[in-house]
Amino acid sequence: MKLSVNRGPTFSAPTPARMTEKELVAACRRQDRRAQKELYDRYSRAMYTACYRICGDFDSANDALQEGFLKVFQKLDTFRGDSTVGAWMKVVIVRTALNKLRSRKIMEDLPLNHADEELDWGTSALDTEYLEKAIAKLPDGYRAVFVLIEVEGYKHKEVAEMLNITTGTSKSQLFYAKKKLREYLRHYV
Repeated sequence: MKLSVNRGPTFSAPTPARMTEKELVAACRRQDRRAQKELYDRYSRAMYTACYRICGDFDSANDALQEGFLKVFQKLDTFRGDSTVGAWMKVVIVRTALNKLRSRKIMEDLPLNHADEELDWGTSALDTEYLEKAIAKLPDGYRAVFVLIEVEGYKHKEVAEMLNITTGTSKSQLFYAKKKLREYLRHYV
């Protein structure tokens, strides 16, 4: 007969699914593959959506997502914790998607006329899926600026820096993106 000895409660590290953001980041920095998978699982859907909206097609969005997450894991030591890890990752992944778009060399530099006009942009009556399709039809430069400003909430100055264009060009491309979307959606509204 074997006697068991009670040595008190045992404490184990939480599984990645139960880790706080801080614990998860620390585990990823230690190259814990389960933690890296958990970080990917927690954020990949939202990050893919941003990539798709910028790139406009599934293959490019998937490529940008994968490249972006590789960069996230490579650069995680530079994350200082000034924001959430999700916000930090979004910047890395959005920049990766923009670089993918830029590599296709389709960014357009448009004239600045009408760039500062305010447009009444109401989308409440639109079906979301139809709007997403219309956004995907935009030329790459228009789509990138539109998504970054109208969807992701960046300012023109930030977008100009990310895309290596002038603030005026950012405003112009947003103006023309909205104009093009109105054309696409005119029969729908």
